[in-house]
Amino acid sequence: MISKTLFSVSALLAGALVTASPSAISQQAMKFPVISLNAGIHLIKAEVAARDAERQQGLMFREKLGPNEGMVFLFEAPAGVCMWMKNTLIPLSVAFIDDSGKIVNIEDMQPQTTDSHCAKKPVRYALEMNLGWFKQKNIKPGSVIDGLPR
Repeated sequence: MISKTLFSVSALLAGALVTASPSAISQQAMKFPVISLNAGIHLIKAEVAARDAERQQGLMFREKLGPNEGMVFLFEAPAGVCMWMKNTLIPLSVAFIDDSGKIVNIEDMQPQTTDSHCAKKPVRYALEMNLGWFKQKNIKPGSVIDGLPR
């Protein structure tokens, strides 16, 4: 399920970026506040995208992520959430996480695509990591992520 907000955000971002020069685009990669999360024994340094503008920006224009770095998207309430990779330069895996911290589903996403990758039920969080990170750490749906912001 894709919300009207996602469509309006997509249109806004697409229109704004069509006219941006390459140097302006590379300058748009932003850093956000960082928190520590735990997935079992694995420590994650996650940037937090909690406001609409931060969630819209996400990991766009990043050229790399460290081996245990990622971004957690915080939504105000559980919702049908879909992610996409327009203007995202690195391949990512996303875990959709419910209000209790339990992973609902994990999806792999390829760079610079507009395919929708959606939660299988309403979620409060989405955690993006380097492609394959969850699989390499044997983290699956049902695993719990501790330390999520409220």
